[in-house]
Amino acid sequence: MTEQKRYAGFKVLIVDDNPNNLFTLRSLIEKYTDVHVIEADGGEKAVNLALTENDVDLIILDVQMPEMDGFQTASMLKVRKKTRDIPVIFLTAAYKTDEFQQKGYDVGAADYLLKPIDDNLLLNKLTAYFRLIEKERAMNVLLEEKVAVRTAELEQIRQYQERLLNTMGEALLVLSPEGQIKSTNPAAQKMLGYEEAELVGLGIGDVFEEAEDEQADAFMGTWLDMMIRTGVVRDVEARFITKSGSLVPILFSRTAMVGEAGAVTDIICIAKNMTGYVKIDNDDDLSGSDIDIGDSV
Repeated sequence: MTEQKRYAGFKVLIVDDNPNNLFTLRSLIEKYTDVHVIEADGGEKAVNLALTENDVDLIILDVQMPEMDGFQTASMLKVRKKTRDIPVIFLTAAYKTDEFQQKGYDVGAADYLLKPIDDNLLLNKLTAYFRLIEKERAMNVLLEEKVAVRTAELEQIRQYQERLLNTMGEALLVLSPEGQIKSTNPAAQKMLGYEEAELVGLGIGDVFEEAEDEQADAFMGTWLDMMIRTGVVRDVEARFITKSGSLVPILFSRTAMVGEAGAVTDIICIAKNMTGYVKIDNDDDLSGSDIDIGDSV
């Protein structure tokens, strides 16, 4: 029974200008593994193959080649997005000098392999890189699974929040810091008599006015300043101006959303329709203030 070969899912590009060296290297790799081997007899062809082939996992590259040597080839591979992360093992007859080795590492070599090639050393190096790649792939799969799960969770949260906004009885308007309407919920659209697309881009003054005439222009003035200082303005008596021009009495609250730089990014407005509610003075109230009650007339 023959020993089962491994790494059938990997692809190796071997590069050497000598066809005998290519044959030897291919034979050794195929003897011990099921790796898919592609080959190039020069640097330019190697770069083109690496760019056009899908999923090249490892490149074994001869250093001494005419026209474009291994250093130049590796440099060209490293400046291209598709090939820059492919490990490169330099194949050389001798290390020569420390400067020679360093030059290889500077252009992106991951390792060196000496000629004549030792079978065990070649197998060990291939195995080491393939195991690293397998671990990286497994981590990527795990990361993708986690991202998918988190994306699904966020989508569930988004849908839940959207359902809340769509079913809430109060009108919700999201404004830009300049007072333009960015989005609304169905309750706001129904209360104002507009479609969503008609409301987006309108100024708040087109659909809103304070209850008192002297406060009518105060929304983006005094109230914005107050929101910046306190973060929220609650229970302001005001009126919505519907598409037909009628006025709807509302109890209005506004909250300023502040970004990291401290500037207002959005203004969240919530309005309760007060049609049918009356405001009475309670003389027995110790504070002497007016009281809003929710009993409809």
